[in-house]
Amino acid sequence: MSTLTKIALLAVVCLSLVLTAQVSAAEPIKALLITGQQNHNWRYTSMVHKDTLEATGLFTVDLTDSPSSKLADAKGLAGYQVFVIDYNGERWGEPAEANFLNAVKNGAGVVIIHATNNSFVGWTEWEKMIALLWINGTTGHGKFHPYDVNYVDREHPITKGLPDMKAHPDELYHKLVNTQNTKFNLLASSMSSKESGGTGNVEPMALVLDYGKGHVFHTPLGHVWTNAFDSKVSVVDPQFRVLLCRGTEWAATGKVMLGATWDDVRQHNVLTATEKAQGWKLLFDGTSTSGWRGYKSDKMPEGVWDTTHGSLWRKPGKEGGDIVTLEQYADFEFECDWNIAVGGNSGIIYRCTEDHGASYETGAEMQVLDDPKYPDSSPKNRAGALYDLFPMSQDVARPAGEWNHARIVCKGTRIEHWLNGYKVVDVDTTSEEYKKAFAASKWTQMPDMGTRMKGHIALQDHGSEVMYRNVKIRELKSGK
Repeated sequence: MSTLTKIALLAVVCLSLVLTAQVSAAEPIKALLITGQQNHNWRYTSMVHKDTLEATGLFTVDLTDSPSSKLADAKGLAGYQVFVIDYNGERWGEPAEANFLNAVKNGAGVVIIHATNNSFVGWTEWEKMIALLWINGTTGHGKFHPYDVNYVDREHPITKGLPDMKAHPDELYHKLVNTQNTKFNLLASSMSSKESGGTGNVEPMALVLDYGKGHVFHTPLGHVWTNAFDSKVSVVDPQFRVLLCRGTEWAATGKVMLGATWDDVRQHNVLTATEKAQGWKLLFDGTSTSGWRGYKSDKMPEGVWDTTHGSLWRKPGKEGGDIVTLEQYADFEFECDWNIAVGGNSGIIYRCTEDHGASYETGAEMQVLDDPKYPDSSPKNRAGALYDLFPMSQDVARPAGEWNHARIVCKGTRIEHWLNGYKVVDVDTTSEEYKKAFAASKWTQMPDMGTRMKGHIALQDHGSEVMYRNVKIRELKSGK
């Protein structure tokens, strides 16, 4: 059984690392995720954090990468119950800092993640608020490695009922400094082993305190370097996600109703009332392949594509071929989530017709790939790229076995690719830029590629195990 199949079976059958959120609330908790400057890969981490929180159904999360201007609007901050901070950069300045402090003193919660504690040295109120800082006297961290995180206060609402984190992959900060002698409650710690380059001492991994009427949850976990793909696992570790969700709920409300394990509680393969009103159409309902057929066939490839896991699942095994939508589309927005096996390759091919032997001979492709493990992972062939033409502009792909969110927008000759909330390709097929890229590509041997203005959406069978879910489309009228 492949790794991806095991992951899917665990999610459906045993749900061993899941967040069971039996939470009923009149209104979701409104959170503001503050990011935009970091010495880490904030574009990746911030969107993972947003997805993690919203997956519970408990939070709605707005994201700002311009906190100086966002926080300067005191009236606009009034609705937020918690600030989730994934930031390490310049001071926000007045009045942003004053508005932020006032909001917290009056009851808004704060969540501090990883290198956020490197920020704002010399801002006394900030140092009081977060208690432990990376500052002169901090010796740093050892190598990125798996280690256990032990809950030392098992009666706090955040940690009550949680099993210790086992082999969590991350950095482990050493000797953070309490510059203001702030009183805090330690929730979790880890042994910083000398073998990993550590201190040989136990170091704090999660803590809580109050600042005015506001609750503060602080964890130095969650390290992801830019251009270090292997470190991306730290923030998608289900154990970390549980801790982040429970810590954020407590910071916002002072209590925790979320469960103790990580379940994908979000409803899949459905449309919201808003999406229906906007004209979205569901292309997969989670159980049936009725909206799909094989390329150049009137039926699905037999025994290859399945819906067992609530996804369009290209199972490991024999060859089967691409599948395509029954209908054809001209101008549209298309969205889906995809999950690729280790070393896997697939693609979303759009505006393809069936007058050639393969879907990619007419349709352009958004690449679906396990970048670090696939043998040919040059920039133009990586996840999110306009295959063999334009690389994705930002490093936001998630590891094999994790769900990525794709969005494709086609308006006339203009194409946009979005991956995990970020625009990674934006090009006009009539531009000189595109013509130059095409001339340097393998597509010169297939001159009809990308020339059709209407066609099917195809999910590529490249021999790899892959899953697609939340597959939907919205047709666009001219000028929309």
